[in-house]
Amino acid sequence: MPAALSAPFVDTRAADLTWTLDAPELPALLTRCRRLAGYRVELRVLGASHQVVLADDTALLTETVACLPGVDGELPRRARPAVAGLASYDFTSSVATLAPAAFAERVARVRAEAERDPLGVVAAFPGDPLAITALLPQAAAGSGVRWRTWHAYPQTAELVTTTTTCERPVGRHQPGKDA
Repeated sequence: MPAALSAPFVDTRAADLTWTLDAPELPALLTRCRRLAGYRVELRVLGASHQVVLADDTALLTETVACLPGVDGELPRRARPAVAGLASYDFTSSVATLAPAAFAERVARVRAEAERDPLGVVAAFPGDPLAITALLPQAAAGSGVRWRTWHAYPQTAELVTTTTTCERPVGRHQPGKDA
């Protein structure tokens, strides 16, 4: 689902991004809720990138990938912390710096993929049609949920890709499903 935003993006480059599960919910420019694999997945586009809130009967986590005031940027390639209520949480990220034509082509592919999927969200920031944040949640194998995100920085031709996979503990009741 595409959305044009009126607020400019505040990220300046991939190196300014940080990842955390400890930030509170931040003011969002766009919010979409989805139900997947018994979870409530709230996709939140921020002026400073994204948050995903994952909940079942209670909130399990708030993943933030954003420029946070007073926090030095440090986006891990991989993080696998223990998260209460989940059997596993796995976060990966990559940053690709591309030639301008290759960057434009990759952003167009990301945008098309997220817009084709009824669960996807694409937020376009004013000032440059390549300045987007895209989020795409999906059910994962077994009792899990996965989301991929992309953050495009046209001023540096950087495309940040993240993938998060969460698994429900074996035997744990899925809300909305018979136990």
